[in-house]
Amino acid sequence: MQQDVSEKAQRMLKALVEQYIADGQPVASKTLADTAELPVSPATVRNIIADLEEKGFVRSPHTSAGRVPTPLGYRFFVDSLVHVEPLADYDMEQLYRGLDPDMTAQELVESASGILSEVTRMAGLVTIPRREQLMLRHVEFLGLNDNRVLVIMVLDDHEVQNRVIYTRESYSEIQLREASNFINHQFCGQVLSHIRTKLISSMQTDRESMNSLMQTTLEVAEQAFSPEDQNAKDSGDFVIAGQENLFALAQDQALEDIRELFKAFSLKGDILHLLDRCMDTEGVQLFIGQESGYELLDECSLVTSPYQIEGELVGVLGVIGPTRMAYERVIPIVDATARLLSAALDLSRR
Repeated sequence: MQQDVSEKAQRMLKALVEQYIADGQPVASKTLADTAELPVSPATVRNIIADLEEKGFVRSPHTSAGRVPTPLGYRFFVDSLVHVEPLADYDMEQLYRGLDPDMTAQELVESASGILSEVTRMAGLVTIPRREQLMLRHVEFLGLNDNRVLVIMVLDDHEVQNRVIYTRESYSEIQLREASNFINHQFCGQVLSHIRTKLISSMQTDRESMNSLMQTTLEVAEQAFSPEDQNAKDSGDFVIAGQENLFALAQDQALEDIRELFKAFSLKGDILHLLDRCMDTEGVQLFIGQESGYELLDECSLVTSPYQIEGELVGVLGVIGPTRMAYERVIPIVDATARLLSAALDLSRR
């Protein structure tokens, strides 16, 4: 697309987007002639703007003589014109302070969300690491009636999850204690997905040759470490901070639209589905306006980056705000936060 836009038009579009991001007002041709610093006549400026409007990069709101960028204009600006600078030292120091490896995984996720909101003055979102990527610290099996077993798992540092499973036969307290002792000895410190893979591999051997302990362990563990339902891979949750910032930023957006966006945050399903799509691509990813595919986000942009634990992608963090956001600042903040959160999560496990 860049080859279809002349250098003068690119400079004009860049000036228009930057001016609109700065003050939120439609940009007049005379203002552009001054800010773009192009040695051209006012008539030429108007012709260039008309051409940009015909290509769909800018539009004229209502009866205003000025122009504002369209989502396509923002996309061209981000992909071809914006120059992303490294974060300032004080921003990096704030990120380092807020992402202390001594925190638990849950505390790190909550802190990252708050930092993203505070530094960008928008809404910060961070998905909670998927269950199958959490690390096992300890497990206990407690027998209940009717062939039910209560599974108590301590994950990562302090998170405790309880789950009731059903077994094919009834197991004694001693059998369940031996099974939990075996798993704690063999798999403590490993992520749940790895444990499940190893268990499935073990189950492919001849069950007849297994001793009683292994048979008990495999049946109980097979269910304890399996996804809770068929859609578990796509389930999850996220932490959000700074929703109130969106009110202050919504200068040209109806209050009802913002209320609808808050409703989307409370329902979470669409937002989680959108964030899950970002897991498929490494690095920073942007959804500008209608690119998200969700009507509630038509006037918003979402800047995301996945984060890792020990080299595996386990979640996504990002910033949501108006399309009129300072992309050259937000992009490096999201990128740096993802990298520092990944490093802190790795260190917190050691």
